[in-house]
Formats: sequence, C-alpha cells, structure tokens
Amino acid sequence: MMKHFISVYFLLFLGVVYCQPPISCDITNPSTRNFPFCNKNVSIQERAKDLVSRLTLDEKISQLVNAAPAIERLNISAYEWWSEALHGVSRHGKGIRFNGTIKAATMFPQIIHSAASFDTHLWYRIAQAIGKEARAMYNEGQAKGMTYWAPNINIFRDPRWGRGQETPGEDPLVVGNYAVSYVRGIQGDSFEGGQLEDGHIQASACCKHFTAHDLDNWNGVNRYTFDAKVTKQDLEDTYQPPFKSCIQQGQATGLMCAYNRVNGVPSCADYNLLTGTARSQWNFKGYIVSDCDAVAIMHDDQGYAKEPEDAVVDVLKAGMDLNCGSYLKKYTRSAVEQNNLSTTEIDRALHNLFSVRMRLGLLNGDAKKQAFGNIGPDVVCSKEHQQLALEAARSGIVLLKNSAGLLPLSKSNVRNLAVIGPNANSSEIFVGNYEGYPCKNITVLQALQHYARSPLYHKGCDYVNCTSAAIDEVVSVAKQADYVVLVMGLDQTQEREKHDRTELVLPGEQQRLIENVAQAAKSPVILVLLTGGPVDISFAKENSKIGSILWAGYPGEAGGIALAETIFGDNNPGGKLPVTWYPKDFINVPMTDMRMRPNASTGYPGRTYRFYTGKPVFEFGFGLSYTKYSYEFIFVTRNKLDLSQSLARESIEGLGSVRYASISRIGHQLCQSSRFPAIVGVTNHREITGRHPVLLFLRDDTSRKGNPIKQLIGFQSVNLSPRQRTEIDFVVNPCEHLSKAKEDGSRVIEEGIYHLIVGGKEYPISIVL
Repeated sequence: MMKHFISVYFLLFLGVVYCQPPISCDITNPSTRNFPFCNKNVSIQERAKDLVSRLTLDEKISQLVNAAPAIERLNISAYEWWSEALHGVSRHGKGIRFNGTIKAATMFPQIIHSAASFDTHLWYRIAQAIGKEARAMYNEGQAKGMTYWAPNINIFRDPRWGRGQETPGEDPLVVGNYAVSYVRGIQGDSFEGGQLEDGHIQASACCKHFTAHDLDNWNGVNRYTFDAKVTKQDLEDTYQPPFKSCIQQGQATGLMCAYNRVNGVPSCADYNLLTGTARSQWNFKGYIVSDCDAVAIMHDDQGYAKEPEDAVVDVLKAGMDLNCGSYLKKYTRSAVEQNNLSTTEIDRALHNLFSVRMRLGLLNGDAKKQAFGNIGPDVVCSKEHQQLALEAARSGIVLLKNSAGLLPLSKSNVRNLAVIGPNANSSEIFVGNYEGYPCKNITVLQALQHYARSPLYHKGCDYVNCTSAAIDEVVSVAKQADYVVLVMGLDQTQEREKHDRTELVLPGEQQRLIENVAQAAKSPVILVLLTGGPVDISFAKENSKIGSILWAGYPGEAGGIALAETIFGDNNPGGKLPVTWYPKDFINVPMTDMRMRPNASTGYPGRTYRFYTGKPVFEFGFGLSYTKYSYEFIFVTRNKLDLSQSLARESIEGLGSVRYASISRIGHQLCQSSRFPAIVGVTNHREITGRHPVLLFLRDDTSRKGNPIKQLIGFQSVNLSPRQRTEIDFVVNPCEHLSKAKEDGSRVIEEGIYHLIVGGKEYPISIVL
C-alpha cells in the first residue's frame, strides 16, 4: 500500500495524471448493458431515439450546453463539446489538456499559409494527422470529447480582419475545397470521400461561422451586435458556397452559427438559414452549435429577444441544437413551463447530439476496444507528422520579389550574414492563433545558423509594434555583413480574434528600419514577412536595395527551418497568394460594407480579385519561383457549347440583348452531360525541382454589371523535376463554372464568349442559347 501511495504521489508531484477515457455503455455494468441505445448492432437513429426517450426533462436540458454532465443512472459519461484543432490539437477550448503523457502536439502552419500551397492532398494529409493526434489524446484520457470546432471557412473579405489568418483566403472555390479536404481528413474519410459508409468517424469537424461572418472589432463595431447587410447575389456566389461544400461534399458532422445578424436576423435564430438551407437544401445530418454565448448575446447585447426565454425558443425552433455557454441550461425549463417551447424541439436537438457521439463510438463501451482505439500517444509529434509540418511550411512560402536572382544565397559564398528584426528570434509567432504546444521550437535565426555560422543578430525593435527602433545599431550591424535578412511583419498583438486592424502598413517604425538597413547594406537585402493578413509593402516592392521578399504567413512549428532552407536553396518556393494585397488607402472603405461588387457611381471599389477594380499591391494567385514555368492548352474538347437544341424555347430568357438560361431549368442531367475536359501542359524550364500550383481561371468578354472580372474554376499542385513537362486534367462544368448569380440569388448561364486562362494563355469558348 505504501509503495502504491508513493508512486501516485510521485506522479502527482511531476504534474502527470494518467487516466482512461470515459466509458459510456460499459458492458460490465449489469444495470445498463442491455439498453437498446447501447447496442451497436442497432441503427444510430434507433439508438438515439431510445436514449432520448429515457431522459427526464432536467436531464434533457442539461445536455443542451457544451459542458454536458454525466447521466449516471444510464451510464452516460460527461462530455465536453468544445475542443479546437484549427491547425493542430489546440490548448484552447475546454476539452483538451496537455498535462498527461502527451504534452505537445504537431503545430502545422496557420491556415492562410497552408492555403498558399493550393494543394488539396496536402490539406487532407494535415487534417488526417490532426485527427489521429486528437484521437490519441482521447485514448490517453486527455480529452473530454472528440468534437472539434474547425475549420473556419468564412471568406477573407476584408484585409483588416484579425481572424483572416484562420481561413483559406478570399476565393470561394479554394475555401470550399479546403473545407472538404479538412473534414474528410480529420473525420477519417478517404481523400475522395465516401469511405465512412458505416457512419463511424475518427473525430468530428465543425464548419464555422455560418454565415457572412468576417468582422471582429473594428472602429467600435463588434461581431456581437453587427448586422451584416448581404445581398442574395453575394450570399449565393461568395458567402455560402464554402459551407455548402463543407456539408454536401465533406459531410461535416458539425456546423456553428455565428454571432452576427444577417439582414436583421441573428444567425442562430434564422430558421431559413439553419433548417431551410443547411438541413433541407443541403441535407445536413450533424449538430448545430452556437458560437460561444451567442444565445445570451441575442438578449443581452442585440436586444433581438425581449426575454431570455425568447432567445431559447428562437434558436431551438430555428434548428440549433447546442449552446456553447449556459443560457439554455438556465432558461429552457421556464420556456417550456410558459408553453412557448415544445419538448419536441428539445428531443430533436438531443437526437442530433447523441447521434454524433454514437458516430464517434463514444457510447460503445471502452473506447480503446472500438474503432480508432488502437491510436496511441506515439503518433503525436511523430517523425512522420513533423516531416509533414515541414513539408507544409515549405509549400506555403510565397516569393514576392527576387531581383537579379538574389535568392537563393550560395551556401559556400556567404561569409557574414546579419539577421535583423523582431520576428527573427521568436518561434511563438509561427503558430498563429488557436495554437497548441508545438513539438519543437526553432527560430529563423537558429535555423539560419545551420547555413551561416554565428550570424550577426539584432532585434531592431523590442516588439513587433516597433514604437521605437534602434536604427543606428541595426545599420552598424548591417554594414558588417555580406548579406542581410530582415524578419519583420505582424503577430497576434496586431491581428487576432476580437481585434481587427485599422491600417494596412507595417506597424510603427518597421518601414523606416527596413529602408535604413537596405540603404546601408553592402548587397540588396532579403525581407521576410510573417503576417496573417496582407500589408502594403509598395515601398519594398519598388526599392532596388530590397532584392527579395518572402511571405510566410504563420508557418507552424517547422517555419524557421523552411525559411532557412528557402533562403539557401534547399527549398524552391512555390506558394501563391490566397488573398489580394490591397494598397494602404483601402482603409477608406468601411469594413462594415459587405458588398462584393463595385459601384462606380459611389467610388466603391469592390472586394477580392473577382470584383476589386483598384490596382493591388500583389494579386491573388501571385507567386514567383527559382525556376521558370510555361503553360499550354493541350486539349479542350469544346470551343462551343450550344444549349439551344437541348432546352425548350420557354427556358431561354433575355435581359436586354443578353440571353440566358436558369440552371434550375437546365436540370441535373443536361448539366452533367455538358461537362468537358481541359488538359493543360506545364513545363519546368530550369535545372531545379519545383512544387508548382497551376491555377485555371475563367473570364467572359463582357463587362456586364455584377459579373466577376475573372473567376478561379480549378487548381492543382504538381511537383516537376528539372526540365520536366507534365499534363494536368481539369474538368469544366458549365453549370457550375460558367454560371453566374443574378441579383435574386438564382444562377444562370449567359450567352457569350468565355475564356479559359492559365498563366498568360487563353482558350475561347462560346455559349449559344
């Protein structure tokens, strides 16, 4: 006994607590093992129905919040719905702890960085690794749940948004494809999908924040009370497509409704949004959770609900199932007693909640003896996952400038290297927000020491805000070196949740420091930018003394190594910007204006590469390389699509001189038969291997009001050896890729000339109605 006591005391002294994952439906419990809801051979529908039927009203209400208590008489364990895994298992949320056997998790790049790879397979593999590490933590007893509130698939509409770093960027196709890859990966599905036929999932993904949510706190306007005025046209072709993809193709099991109102109605109380669109139109089968305290905010801040019970009634009748917070726990019973809420609505919510827990295998007895039960702590921070983090960090680096081929630096000729900047010797910045504890911490300075012994180092500014800079000191350091690497940018003090930017330039004295160092240095300097959102660096783009510019987002735990490899040529950068970089005067556009399309009469310039009429600092999709690529259209089966013979005369309408046909009238069968392949040839012309994203755009010959300037319709990432040529198959679906959203939100195909674009090559296609 004494020996056992000493062992336990020693473990507690070390801060290590070993425990098993919670067990529900324990087969060794004679009082509950014969319940139908514990029988794995019964359908999940029937199991959930049986379980809910056995609950008292108070027990039902207790399960409607994220911290769901145990129901001991039914052998149902407590459950925490709120865990985070944006780009690795996170320390944020309430469901994970790192004080057991597992003390860290692989921290992959922040999403905006990974998006720059334009590589769906890479995104899937990252999510797959996160899902395994999440399940390992549960099996080790360090997780209270397996529902992860990611991915964030809101469109990065405004460059000032503090949470833009969490998203895959501004393009609906890219964001939607990212969502599908992430969901399939973390939930344990195949890359192609459709492999979860028995319904069981490794972890649960949650698409957030539904919908038109992309403002946190800007000039006194906050996300809690903001009413997003959004047109039906913009909802159809910008804000909603990623969520539709996440649900229909990804088969996500969770959906989070946002804080904000959309056209006057809080998202979590919008029946048309939650039930009409997500469940009825898109066939969503999972659970819907509020953003944290969003239900309380409807009463306390928005004044939308006159009484607390009104907020409860509104959200449950709209189709929400779970409250992150405690509002439903406090006020649901009184709403029922006032005869304003039927228990049918509560039962529906509980059915959705328990169905997901059953799909996770968490009501099947000992989790270690179920599917995914053999995933142990050895997968966390494994060599395979750390190598994947490095691959991801390499793939997302974007080369924005490389005058006279300054990069890569020669490994043999660099004698003295200076490394300057507030981000040069910090690894904390690499992980962005919603981070966990990384497996490794290596700064840019430390990584560069592998190539250049004892580099000169100066921080330049005490902090990223750079309210004062040691200009004379850094100039002195720069003069001593053959080459200078400046590591500048932003961090979480500048952009984060609850904090949007008000400027688009580098903070404080950073620009002055960069310009002074560049002027003093012997050779053109190398500028490395770590930022989640875009910045106006026109000064650096135009300055001949700044020879190269690298953007690396927030590149994850391996970011320092990837940057050093890139600077010295062991990695050929191939990333492309997933967002437009706007000039600094874009701050004159109110962040509260949700319109995507420009308005020439008022001077409103529009947003994102699809509609912005101004001159960007860098375009969406821009990115250089150490090699040179060329493109050609090898084969396109159609240069004319004549729909007039297949459509009834009454299906073709006109708007002025423009003829168009509604997608709903064209029908699924004709849409499918109209698909055609487009084969693009890509050649690497130099003696260096490169990973290269190929982006296929579409534009039309018209400048009709509301039409995009151009539209991304496909992308693939390829690896090309020196002098290698390959061919890429794209499939063009006219009903999807050539259609446009009208002002009423309906989709149509217009008659006219369209152009497929890849690089500088174009291929015309005519649509005849």
